[in-house]
Amino acid sequence: MKKIAIVFLLGITLYGCGSTKALITADKAPILVDIDLVNVTDDKVMVKVDPGAFASEMVSFYIPKTVPGTYSTDNYGKYIEGFKALDYDGKELTVSKSDDNTWNISSGTKLDKISYWVNDTYDSEGEQEEAVFSPSGTNILAGENFVLNLHGFVGYFKGLKEIPYTVQIDKPAGLSATTSLPKKMMEDAVSTKDIFSAGRYFEVIDNPIMYAKPNSETFQINDISVTLSVYSPNGTYTAASLKDRMEKMMGAQKAFLGDIDGTKQYSILLYLSQMGKTDANGFGALEHHTSTVVVLPEVMPKDRLEQAMVDVVSHEFFHIVTPLNVHSKEVQYFDFNDPKMSQHLWMYEGTTEYFANLFQIQQGLIDDAEFYKRIMGKIDNAKGYNDAMSFTEMSKNVLQEPYKTEYANVYEKGALINMALDITLRELSNGEKGVLWLMKELSNKYGDQTPFEDEKLIDEIVAMTYPEVRSFFDTHVLGDTPIDYNAYFAKVGLVSGTVEQSCGRFFLDQEVPFIDADPSNDNAIFVRKGIALSSFLTDLGAQGGDIIKNINGTPITMEGIGPIIQQSFVWPAEEKITMVVQRGDEEITLNGTAGTPVVMVEKVTTVEGLTDAQTKLREAWMKG
Repeated sequence: MKKIAIVFLLGITLYGCGSTKALITADKAPILVDIDLVNVTDDKVMVKVDPGAFASEMVSFYIPKTVPGTYSTDNYGKYIEGFKALDYDGKELTVSKSDDNTWNISSGTKLDKISYWVNDTYDSEGEQEEAVFSPSGTNILAGENFVLNLHGFVGYFKGLKEIPYTVQIDKPAGLSATTSLPKKMMEDAVSTKDIFSAGRYFEVIDNPIMYAKPNSETFQINDISVTLSVYSPNGTYTAASLKDRMEKMMGAQKAFLGDIDGTKQYSILLYLSQMGKTDANGFGALEHHTSTVVVLPEVMPKDRLEQAMVDVVSHEFFHIVTPLNVHSKEVQYFDFNDPKMSQHLWMYEGTTEYFANLFQIQQGLIDDAEFYKRIMGKIDNAKGYNDAMSFTEMSKNVLQEPYKTEYANVYEKGALINMALDITLRELSNGEKGVLWLMKELSNKYGDQTPFEDEKLIDEIVAMTYPEVRSFFDTHVLGDTPIDYNAYFAKVGLVSGTVEQSCGRFFLDQEVPFIDADPSNDNAIFVRKGIALSSFLTDLGAQGGDIIKNINGTPITMEGIGPIIQQSFVWPAEEKITMVVQRGDEEITLNGTAGTPVVMVEKVTTVEGLTDAQTKLREAWMKG
């Protein structure tokens, strides 16, 4: 950290209401933050922020409205209470609010420090129609667990996002911190405090911290030190029990990436939820440059938890390629309260999700059949979105409708765009170049400190590759023409088609349910939209979006659906079933029998008369 000295002769000396101490101006003094995790009051945490001295009478302080990686408007300022601005004599200054996330302080030249209380987001997830996604949220559980996504605790002053920060945390006895944020060693530091440093505000919010009872493991992946920290409230899982699978998976990722390197340290913060009304209910992960926060249910069986960890952590870890090493100015200079979004979600999320599946087939973690199944799953899921929408247009406008509801397609069609581009590059280069090669070239050109111009990236990619790539982007990424996936499958000797497959009545398999729960509607159980349903459901007359009220007289809730699912495994085909559903404003009774459930699924198979060229191209694509 840059050392700041007070220069009495050349510096600016300011005085406030009787103060006689010399002060460093706000644009040169590090911002000091104190977070008190010991004296938690009414499930709230006190935060104090101490800047340098301001020369202007009006000072604005912000808590983020939106943060990188979420692509949603979350208004973290809604969780702030009791905001106070104090002068150098400890007297309150006048404060007004422009919106949920902005506080304007009058008499700014007298401002000494600010303080406020922070509520956590986990407590209120079940009460909000559009809750903060749990991995980007916050948890305050006194003496037990703190999930500090710091954008929910620490803000910034207007014009001072590039100023260094020192974050001091008063920590409870028995809890330890896991984070990639550099810890600052100070001579007067005591065991009850952790002190961290950051070069600018982005580094603060880019490094989440989890406090929990010690439950972590550290392992080495080439030159990357990885720490896995687990909070398991009932002691169901330990970091030691999950380490081997994570180490094997991340070792395979690094082998896949080769010489692409974005960090020497990586932290995995795993929060296992009990899924109560005041606990996290949004499952998945949020990437940061050198860490990820993962939220999953503690009740998951180990094999499913490990596979979920492989799928979500591999995705987040691949973000060290993009946007860490390859990103636009919109990402480099992210405006947390008036964000301008990049048009390249096809890359930030699409390439990352594609790699999270491709590396598993290339490194032997899954077989060909599983890889094809995943690709077809994405094709099927993408059908639930608008396939005739420009991906770049959606990306630029993702915070507003109608593009906002299309965001999740970045994990479906975004990955498929990369698959088609990968096959195209392999074909044009006689198998030598693919999307991974492209990302390496872009990483070498830019790196983590040099952003590209958003409007020029595709031109640069075309210049690096082949003229035919221009047509692909103009047609399917900038343009709105759907991709004919079978045309790309044909190049590698594959074809997709619909076949009938046996299934469960409520599940296709362990990973694909036909029903889901809606946390925003008291965890109502509903039939999923946009997917092929089991014949059991379609023969009854159920439709996607139906809320299941009861089955054979049993009320269907989160607690009630489990026993019904168990019973469904042994229902004879002739078992009579009565299902009451709510469809819109109407309650409908459906009658039928359990039947022998099947579902129509799309599968990928090898074409007859496979040519040597097709075989060679497929090997280059799938095996690297």
